[in-house]
Amino acid sequence: MIASSIGTREYLFVSDFDQTLSFNDSGIVLSELLGLSGYRERVAGLARIHLVQQGAELSYLILHDPEFRRVRKEHLAEVGRLIRLKANIPMLVDSLENLDGHRFSFYIISAAPEEVVKAALEGIVPADHIFGTQFRYATGTGEVESITRVPAGYGKVAVLDQLSKNLSIGTDRVVYVGDGSSDINVMLHVNRLGGVTIAVAENDHVSQIAKRTVLGDDVLGVLIPILEEIAEWDSIRIRAFFTSRGLVVQEWSKVQTDSLKIMSAATVGK
Repeated sequence: MIASSIGTREYLFVSDFDQTLSFNDSGIVLSELLGLSGYRERVAGLARIHLVQQGAELSYLILHDPEFRRVRKEHLAEVGRLIRLKANIPMLVDSLENLDGHRFSFYIISAAPEEVVKAALEGIVPADHIFGTQFRYATGTGEVESITRVPAGYGKVAVLDQLSKNLSIGTDRVVYVGDGSSDINVMLHVNRLGGVTIAVAENDHVSQIAKRTVLGDDVLGVLIPILEEIAEWDSIRIRAFFTSRGLVVQEWSKVQTDSLKIMSAATVGK
């Protein structure tokens, strides 16, 4: 349980990983590392027959596809080190510690292999704040023997609810950020219980469900709906917040989607 400071309102901030905090899909990077082809086609085939939960395709391939059977734990950790992350994740984590008396506990729930996410975010997000797909490895060979957890589809809902319970944070104080179809279940769940959902991609299904959509290469963009919806700041105060961190909000085209570009203040005007 979190011990709240006097006057501080506690929230739970949960984010997906692949293409939400990163530019890459873990499966594509793993395929390139191993020299395997046809990853997208295999995933599309699984999606067409609805054999697995959306988002869990990579885990299924690692367990069942003959070519992916040679994946070992060290390969997954290497993928994490190769993943290209979006800008300013450390600043996002730090900013969420105190936003005008609102404190957000930062967690990751992703269908990506846990080893990938932990390696990618090492030194940024504590390992015990990361919930990804967990494999059981065979002693001796290191081969994936079975899957013990896949946070995809409703699996994300189960992890989020358990986190909310463990931290004693009401579900109406949950912020969930995601980008794809595997986030639909959890976004619907969070919306129903009064939380805030943010999409970071123009996925037709997700952007229609999420309460807000923010597009941009800098993860700090997701703070905009939080500052508006929860902290109730106006645009002048939001811009001042970014300026205080050496950043400038540019190209903020606000219709139904917040599309923005955030740059270092030192580079503006050069």
